[in-house]
Amino acid sequence: MFKRVVITGIGAVTPVGNNLDDFWGNLTGGISGVGPITRFDTTGYSSKIAAEVKNFNPTDFIDRKEARRMDRFTHFAVAATTMAVENAGLDMNRINRARAGVILGSGVGGIETLEEQHRVLMDRGPGRVSPLFIPMMISNMASGRVAINYGLRGCNVTTTSACASSANALGDAFKVIQRGQADIMLSGGTEAPITPLAVAGFCSMKALSTRNDDPAGASRPFDIGRNGFVIAEGAVILVLEEMEHALARGADILAEITGYGASCDAYHITAPDPEGAGAVLSMRMALEDAGIKPDQVDYINAHGTSTLLGDKLETLAIKEVFGEHAGQLIISSTKSMTGHLLGAAGGLEAVVCALVIKKGLIPPTINLTNPDPECDLDYVPNNARRADVAVTLTNSFGFGGHNATLVIERFTAERNI
Repeated sequence: MFKRVVITGIGAVTPVGNNLDDFWGNLTGGISGVGPITRFDTTGYSSKIAAEVKNFNPTDFIDRKEARRMDRFTHFAVAATTMAVENAGLDMNRINRARAGVILGSGVGGIETLEEQHRVLMDRGPGRVSPLFIPMMISNMASGRVAINYGLRGCNVTTTSACASSANALGDAFKVIQRGQADIMLSGGTEAPITPLAVAGFCSMKALSTRNDDPAGASRPFDIGRNGFVIAEGAVILVLEEMEHALARGADILAEITGYGASCDAYHITAPDPEGAGAVLSMRMALEDAGIKPDQVDYINAHGTSTLLGDKLETLAIKEVFGEHAGQLIISSTKSMTGHLLGAAGGLEAVVCALVIKKGLIPPTINLTNPDPECDLDYVPNNARRADVAVTLTNSFGFGGHNATLVIERFTAERNI
């Protein structure tokens, strides 16, 4: 008998808020977190905008000496985890640490440290490269640090599957608990990619929006004027628990994860399959895993990156999976406000699904002023919408053809499927 897996806590460090209340208030208020890049000089860059985390001080969560030994992506993860554990009301001194673990997703890990130490190497020679370079840079260090902070000895893994990373992390953590191998998993994603080299690379690919004169309007999923995604940073962490464990301690259960699908396009290093086949397979796998039919889904948080091909093909895939019900679905892309957190995007969007269920309010897709005729579903344009939502689905698709889908539902003591 599979265990049931519930969400009991959330922590968020994002471009639209560094705590859960601000994050949700700004999302549902249609507030964009995009602005001019402030972290480096963008002279010569085709894209000069990003969704940066603002007013974040790592020493609010981490000892100053230890903070200097961590990359920015780890700062975000530790801070978001601290808030998630508090939000869940978990007393970490009373849990079985051998049955608690961490699975986080990150697409690029400590790229800021990598760039900084490469400059040291070039300017000052190999003897001046920091002995902390490798421990700060490697992608698994965020999950390692979180486990060290709480003494968690269970499964500890980092998933790296580009923009599907944290959706895969959550799916894998869900399965660890479902199999009975853990009582608690801290899972989600973290990313800090707003660096000179990373942004230059995405610019060279022509992947980023160049709407530099209108940062707040640059991320416009499903709009005919979209011209690329907006790079973003941050971390979102969820506390996942085995249902009986959560009930026994009187936890406030926010939602339940019931299905996970993962697939690969096996088509191209960056372009999505032109038929949306991998996305279709991922969504169908997640629905089957959850034991629900397509017409039971109320809301989809779309991958919706604001790229020309991506938004069109996600729409095509949704129509293929949901058939006539696609026209009744409520869909939105919160990347229109948060930008694209790359490997942390799936975690953020899973949180949106849980809060939509809990709050009965759908965040909008802002900047949707001139819908693409090929993107003709209900994307909740520009204003939040009240709705009673019981079953949600979230998609994450990444370079390399990685696809991940999660089904998140309203928690009921007896789940009837």
